[in-house]
Amino acid sequence: MTTDRRFADMLHHRAKRLRRGDPVAPPLVSATTFHLPGLEGASHLYGRMAMPTWEEVEEQLAILEGATVVGFPSGMAAIAAALMASLQAGDRVVLPSDGYYTTRLLADRFLAPLGVRVELIATADMDAAAFDGAAVVFVETPSNPGLDCCDIALAARKAHAAGARLIVDNTTMTALLQRPLDLGADLVVAADTKAPAGHSDVLYGHVSGREPQLMARVAEWRKLSGAVPGAFEAWLLHRGLETLEVRLARMCASARVLAERLGNHARVRHLRYPGLPGDPAHAVARRQMADFGFLLSFELESEEKAEDFLNRCRYLSQTTSFGGTHSAAERRARWGDAVAPGFLRLSVGVEPVEPLWTAIAEALDA
Repeated sequence: MTTDRRFADMLHHRAKRLRRGDPVAPPLVSATTFHLPGLEGASHLYGRMAMPTWEEVEEQLAILEGATVVGFPSGMAAIAAALMASLQAGDRVVLPSDGYYTTRLLADRFLAPLGVRVELIATADMDAAAFDGAAVVFVETPSNPGLDCCDIALAARKAHAAGARLIVDNTTMTALLQRPLDLGADLVVAADTKAPAGHSDVLYGHVSGREPQLMARVAEWRKLSGAVPGAFEAWLLHRGLETLEVRLARMCASARVLAERLGNHARVRHLRYPGLPGDPAHAVARRQMADFGFLLSFELESEEKAEDFLNRCRYLSQTTSFGGTHSAAERRARWGDAVAPGFLRLSVGVEPVEPLWTAIAEALDA
């Protein structure tokens, strides 16, 4: 099924269930308790097990992913669930050394003390790495914040040959721009806080997969750990998903323009954007992405120059997230990422591209 068809089906996912006079948009149902004179035939039992508004959003996401989806209160909750459902004491897990740093902290502070052996490999080295003896291989492509890429289909073949499962963090791309499950991944995790919700006002995440027993274990982890999303957050995510495709189209188109212009600016060093033909990740990105995303990274001369640029640019929010309607940038070294002091991650929003570029260029030239 094409991405266009999936998105159309997602927009009309309630159509077949609507009766005359029903609301087209799913209602916000925040009830935690339900009428239970008897259990047999009850659609809902208790809010920690399921809520109607979660289920609407899970249905939307399942259409986009082409798989079963379990929702969580954040992207990190989804990552934790996928790992806990797939690992046990004595297992070896491979993680990206240059991916989202909180995943590494989770492994170091909680998985390792439980007897899980953790191995870190850079994203750019995943294609050549051996996964022998691993139970889980976890990749993030493009990596955050460096935007290196690895071949998902190759990683899946190698992981399965080694007897391991492949988990892919697809937060930077979403299911509209990259489809890890179609490329052989066993599970996908994503922070819907980013582009899917899109308005910087909700935390949400999900796990998707096509193996019923594994997804049942993910759902059991949610129920028993209590890592459940709120109904209002699910409803906000529903609103964001309705416009995801049009926002992504604008964001990706603007990112290409900015990448080309930043690449020619005298003050910009080490620009990374997978959509540029000269980028080290371009070849693999072309094979597995529908578009090249809305994230760029580059370096300025120093920490002082980078901070000055951020303070001067009137159309860049200084935030630590990405994927929102507002373009945003931050100096990632402040969080401890292994990057240069002047390294910046830029998330392109939905502003008209020419005013945005003018603001960026003026701040660079000031």
